[in-house]
Amino acid sequence: MSAVSDEGVDIFYVLKGHRSGTATAQPLGVPLSEPSQNLSPVKMYDIEAAAGAGRSFEGEPVKTTLYFSRDELAEQGLDPAQVVGIKVRGDSMDDTLADGDWVLVDRSNRDPKQEGVFLLLVSGERRIKRVQRLAGGALYLISDNEHYQPEMIKPQDMHDVEILGRCEIRIGRVV
Repeated sequence: MSAVSDEGVDIFYVLKGHRSGTATAQPLGVPLSEPSQNLSPVKMYDIEAAAGAGRSFEGEPVKTTLYFSRDELAEQGLDPAQVVGIKVRGDSMDDTLADGDWVLVDRSNRDPKQEGVFLLLVSGERRIKRVQRLAGGALYLISDNEHYQPEMIKPQDMHDVEILGRCEIRIGRVV
């Protein structure tokens, strides 16, 4: 949790819905020894998904586990057992995701029938991109930063692409 806290995230607010420093807040860094039955663990992986050209980070360990309200996740249509957290690296998704943000990924949602931001494995590298499915089965990978050109994955090249999940919730610094 300290790594997420170091990124400027108010851990107590994420866990309990109250800002740290309020009368009901615990100090940051205090482990949650007895999570309530209404809290669900989400593994925050010590991997970075490139919002840029792509980076490989196979085999990296879980950095920490954060607890989220099961009810809040359900309200977002998320199954807690299918949600993981990863860190964003790069600036190609600026205006949506910033370098250093954490994002919760729904691993059960791997079909880009409707446009969205997805975690993909492209030629062995994890990337976060806006994905559109084109006629004929091609994928169009779009960066939200206009300085990056879109990339088309043709149907014959789809064997090098795996959609790992849809990015659903951003945890990042408010600037």
